[in-house]
Amino acid sequence: MVLWPDGFKIMKIRKGDKVKIIYGKEKGKESVVDKAFPKLNSVIVADVNVVKRHLKKKGKNEGGIVEITKKIPVCRVKLICPKCSKPTRVGFFLSADKKLRQCKVCKEVF
Repeated sequence: MVLWPDGFKIMKIRKGDKVKIIYGKEKGKESVVDKAFPKLNSVIVADVNVVKRHLKKKGKNEGGIVEITKKIPVCRVKLICPKCSKPTRVGFFLSADKKLRQCKVCKEVF
């Protein structure tokens, strides 16, 4: 696995990307990535992997049953290409000044 100099793993899925769940109990759902965790190689996807947590009342915080969105490993999601609207793998395209992501199906640059 390739690492950046500061120790972060290179993740091909970023915040704001539309993804499709390809494995697990939420298989087939499509949603947007809310947050990415490169060090943990996981993402939080909106309205996916929602669990209920029982919280005890502490000070001013209200206790009770709260719904929390948990992390999903990146290997369980696939990026949906904005152009061809298909779940796809992501490659990299080197332009003159920076590195861009590219759809493996239709060769569209993100």
